[in-house]
Amino acid sequence: MALERVRASLEEAAARFRRHSRPVEHLTDRELQRLRERIEACLDPRVSGVTVRTRAAEVATLVVTLDRAGLLRFFLLLVDQFGPDPAVVRMAAGDLAHALIADGEPGATDDQPRLSADQLEVLARVRRATAARWEHLFELLCGLAGGVKLSVDLRAELLALLPTEPRLAPLDTDLHQVLSRLFPPGLLELRRITWDSPASLLEKLIEYESVHEITSWNDLKNRLDDHDRRCYAFIHPGMPDEPLIFVEVALLKDMAAEVVSLLDVSAPIGASEAARTAIFYSISACQPGLSGVNLGDVLIKEVVADLTRDLPRLNQFATLSPIPGFRRWLDRALSDPECSLLTPEDCRAVGEVSPDGGSGPADLAAVLSTPWTTESATSRVLRDVLVGLCCEYLVGEGTGRSRDRVANFHLTNGAQIERLNWLANPTPIGMRESYGLMVNYRYDLPRIDANHEHYVAEGQIARSSAVARLLTARRKARAARPDAH
Repeated sequence: MALERVRASLEEAAARFRRHSRPVEHLTDRELQRLRERIEACLDPRVSGVTVRTRAAEVATLVVTLDRAGLLRFFLLLVDQFGPDPAVVRMAAGDLAHALIADGEPGATDDQPRLSADQLEVLARVRRATAARWEHLFELLCGLAGGVKLSVDLRAELLALLPTEPRLAPLDTDLHQVLSRLFPPGLLELRRITWDSPASLLEKLIEYESVHEITSWNDLKNRLDDHDRRCYAFIHPGMPDEPLIFVEVALLKDMAAEVVSLLDVSAPIGASEAARTAIFYSISACQPGLSGVNLGDVLIKEVVADLTRDLPRLNQFATLSPIPGFRRWLDRALSDPECSLLTPEDCRAVGEVSPDGGSGPADLAAVLSTPWTTESATSRVLRDVLVGLCCEYLVGEGTGRSRDRVANFHLTNGAQIERLNWLANPTPIGMRESYGLMVNYRYDLPRIDANHEHYVAEGQIARSSAVARLLTARRKARAARPDAH
């Protein structure tokens, strides 16, 4: 369980209250009552300072012993008994309604509606009066040594329980807000990770790498090589030994089109002075409890700034990214009898490699289910078909957010879809996710902000001219089919 990692990091004061009895498993009614009493004592408005911290430490030492079943009872206890007081909420709502009526309609300045000073003061009191007590508990836990990590891991457990316990949603909303306030970009340290970094931190890279598994210490050393590699992580002062998110960078002459050589420990080492392109080939978020706390876009921008200062000859910044949802989307689409994704040229290509000459969606699905290889004639014929279909998967119809979560991440950050790469990752994982396809997202520095605004506000997906031409040609070809009218 994620909480196991924070047992040793709670402050020494908390250890004095630790009881060395058996770990709580499902949290009995008696134990739940004890925990409720500890929380009440912690939130007692009559105490403050060291007493509050000591009581918060007592709560923490109880919480870290819980398994997931016990945590569920803990979270439900907070929802049922430590939320806003309904009577206080009704009174606060009445005060606000009275203030709005008493002051009349809000005034205006520069044609912008505003609340009066008195109304703003009432609104502030309403916010304080209606805040859930559980939010204050989370803030107190975060204030302990090791408490930031504890709270991050608590949210990870909460997110795991949320799909089957929707009552926990308000709890997650407040904990997310508490953590968001604790992780502003200005508080984070951008740290370059090298082979000389502490072994404990290097071990965390191996543990948290989620895109391309680090298979050995030699593999890790290759990814941290000072000549043609860089690795950067965000570190929070409340979690000094834990990376929040990290990115691995390859320094190359040109944009990478496949991942095998990037991960090959025996590949020749390049020279950073000759590099013109920085390729972000792996970005791993390390803390599930920080889901929804936006760190990735800030990380990439700060890494670009650092690389530009260190290596001013770099003039191109791009990713070599997986497309994790493409195969699942395509297989589902091809199974639909009404599927209309294929162009006439796609159908001709499918007919060339289909055993019985069939050229429809079901025939393509049948071909893809066979063990075709990178050297086969089938592979060469399928190339244009799958590249075209993958472009459509990433961009979709009209405007809107991309179907792909990795694409959505980079597009939100201001990148553009630059190029699709055929069989860039022919490993079993690559074939299972995207039939081996990978994509370059390019960070064109002068256009990052505009791309971000157009995507977030209008759903416009930035793309290279080559990708745009391919999509236009496919849509025109489908529109010209006799069965399209």
